[in-house]
Amino acid sequence: MLYSEKVMDHFKNPRNVGEIEDADGVGEVGNPVCGDIMKMYLKIENDVIVDCKFKTFGCGSAIATSSMATELIKGKTVQEALELSNKAVVEALDGLPARKIHCSVLAEEAIKSALVDYYTRKGLELPEEIKDFKPHEE
Repeated sequence: MLYSEKVMDHFKNPRNVGEIEDADGVGEVGNPVCGDIMKMYLKIENDVIVDCKFKTFGCGSAIATSSMATELIKGKTVQEALELSNKAVVEALDGLPARKIHCSVLAEEAIKSALVDYYTRKGLELPEEIKDFKPHEE
């Protein structure tokens, strides 16, 4: 199985690993089939994600997609983060093997889960993009 240099780089040198003590949103998702678990922490100020960290228990692809997903939304608005797709994560990593695409789906869902938590904590109405959000299970 061949992984792109970007996947290997984000696996060997993941960005934004850890947790944010006073996070504004925390989301956790998992895939019972492969055992991957992702936890995403968001720090949001004036509707901008000023910090983003993750903890992932899983394979190299799960770690790489978590790392890349945090890089893609850090410094972006909440709305931009809501629009992040797993496809964008895969493209940013220069591709993933077909049987590892589910890792990118988990990364997208971890962000959405953290955003649901953020809106809920703030007592705000959920935006259309995450109104019916439920992490899927394979």
